[in-house]
Amino acid sequence: MWFKQEMNKKDEISAGVGPKSSKSIRQKLESFSKEKKDYSPQTFGIPLFQVIANDRAYKQLQETVKSSRRLCLEVEATVTNFRAQMQKRSQMGRSCWLGAMSVDSITDLSDNSSKLLEALQLSHPHELHPRRSLGKKKMLSLNPITWQVPRIVDRCCKHIETYGLQTVGIFRVGSSKKRVQQLREEFDQGLDVFLDEHQSVHDVAALLKEFLRDMSDSLIPRELYAAFLSTASMEVPAQLVVLQLLLFVLPPCHSDTLHRLLRFLSKVAQHAKSSWGPNGQEIPGNKMTVSNLATIFGPNILQKEKPGEKDAGAKNFEDSTAIILVVQRLIEHYQTLFMVSPEMQHDILRRLFQTDPDVIDYLLRRKFNTVL
Repeated sequence: MWFKQEMNKKDEISAGVGPKSSKSIRQKLESFSKEKKDYSPQTFGIPLFQVIANDRAYKQLQETVKSSRRLCLEVEATVTNFRAQMQKRSQMGRSCWLGAMSVDSITDLSDNSSKLLEALQLSHPHELHPRRSLGKKKMLSLNPITWQVPRIVDRCCKHIETYGLQTVGIFRVGSSKKRVQQLREEFDQGLDVFLDEHQSVHDVAALLKEFLRDMSDSLIPRELYAAFLSTASMEVPAQLVVLQLLLFVLPPCHSDTLHRLLRFLSKVAQHAKSSWGPNGQEIPGNKMTVSNLATIFGPNILQKEKPGEKDAGAKNFEDSTAIILVVQRLIEHYQTLFMVSPEMQHDILRRLFQTDPDVIDYLLRRKFNTVL
């Protein structure tokens, strides 16, 4: 009996189905699953400036890869051309051993010698870039501020502007949680996600709302929450003046992203009502008025508490009403709110001329180049 039990244990161990083996496999699978999910988020739940920094880093990586591939193709074309010419010489009676070329034979082809020598001397194509850029002037920008809108916001807006302006109930109709989660994970992993006609407009709309809702620093910073809400009780002219001043103090990335979002929401609202096409056919409206959009996006743009914090979703009726009213004003008047008056521009330029003349020089040159 004892011998039989021992033999059974050996059989289990050899088959890999013993208790210890099963536990070990389970632990490895759990560990692998944990490692797979335990990545640093690139888009959701992190500060907006970090999202934009991640986008820039990925774009630079993509440009480097494209440059390396292009140089590979150039070198390959040069080598192919060289081989063809050498074969042609061989057919004319000249001896040529491609397997044992000397540097002298390469330099005979003056138009191809540079790339061939680089191909033979350098181990990686991307190393060609520093050599090829020698002697060229490197363009430097004095302007530290660029258009700072995260990739996910711009692509979601463009997708809906292209495919969803006539979609009835956009932002209200339910989406596929599975597909939204998949898109969210792809953006969070830093992948280059393309949104085309194959993606559901409702899924993209839900993804945009989730990004705004889960921002760790809120699109309109929380320290300005009370100031923005206080404008709800003002008359429209005074309210717009105060809102503009508040928008001026937003961080550049928040200001640019809010401007992109408001421009998009304004465009959605323009297609709320049904219209008639050139042939008399009815073009259905999306039913999303400015008031409806402000009701949906208000709590995502103006947040009093961080997502997940206690009482983060609890707002009194007065706050909710004020949020909707303020966001409605932002959508309706975004063009004038983000436009600096000539008087203020003159005052800013005068001050900058005293403190940062290089910035003034850059701005004037950029304006001149734009006009040309």
